[in-house]
Amino acid sequence: EGGSRRRSWGLLVTAGVGGTLVALYAVVTPFVTPALRKVCLPFVPATSTQIQNVLKMLENRSGSLVDIGSGDGRIVIAAAKRGFKAVGYELNPWLVWYSRYRARRDGVHQNTKFYISDLWKVSFSHYTNVVVFGVPQMMPQLEKKLEEELECNARIIACRFPFPCWIPDHTTGEGIDTVWAYDLKRSRGCETKSLEITPEAEC
Repeated sequence: EGGSRRRSWGLLVTAGVGGTLVALYAVVTPFVTPALRKVCLPFVPATSTQIQNVLKMLENRSGSLVDIGSGDGRIVIAAAKRGFKAVGYELNPWLVWYSRYRARRDGVHQNTKFYISDLWKVSFSHYTNVVVFGVPQMMPQLEKKLEEELECNARIIACRFPFPCWIPDHTTGEGIDTVWAYDLKRSRGCETKSLEITPEAEC
């Protein structure tokens, strides 16, 4: 009888440990998987100063806004509170679900949308304001993608890391809170603006 009882407890402990590991795997995998990709885009929450700097770059701007790699939705929600129809694209489903919860909690869910999507599979052509929290490895390729897709009246706001070839039209903040704004003006009936290239960058 004692042996049977020990076997029963052993099965319960094994089942409990197994269930815990499965749950842990389900929670951790969306966070770890992006780090295993060729270009890593880790989740680092925006600071309150960064958010204010982004909003400063959006002053006197209108139209739609997209946050590429929206994380927990802080930028999207802050922009929605300023009257923008704001959208966030994020690969991590847990962060997207949390962003939707925060938007509803803050009363801006009608002006926000969050999508679980790989940024390289999305076209940003219909957005006039683009916010990017990137890493240096992805910026050259993203720079090319955005230049090909965006209209001439678009403004691109980069946080933490600038684009390698474009010269920013506006800069604010310092250190990790630095924000760079780039206005794309092309020959589509808009004022032409040549994008200068820094000598160090290969563009």
